Amino acid sequence: QVQLVESGGGLVQAGGSLRLSCAASGRTFSSYAMAWFRQVLGNEREFVAAISWSGSSTHYTDSVKGRFTISRDNAKKMVYLQMNSLKPEDTAVYACAAGALTTAPSTYNYWGQGTQVTVSS
Repeated sequence: QVQLVESGGGLVQAGGSLRLSCAASGRTFSSYAMAWFRQVLGNEREFVAAISWSGSSTHYTDSVKGRFTISRDNAKKMVYLQMNSLKPEDTAVYACAAGALTTAPSTYNYWGQGTQVTVSS
């Protein structure tokens, strides 16, 4: 069992930066790949980034490559998403998830409640 709690969302101007954090509890955290997804009300959940259990492999959706960086600290049971050069279209609720290293939400077993990111133009 893994519990996930996100923090770090907020309101930022276009071009600005935010760092999202995901705090995990549970003894099996380090055995899971971790990912960030985002969702706009009325739309499907969208894959943003994922990182392998060791941190050696990362994947990003094309729209955030070069702007976002996912990282993890297994000793602290934390996952991070550094978001730079933010755009209004990045506005969404961002949630972290634990599961398999894929882009499909259905392969992630555990989810946080999410944190709102709003980027103003």
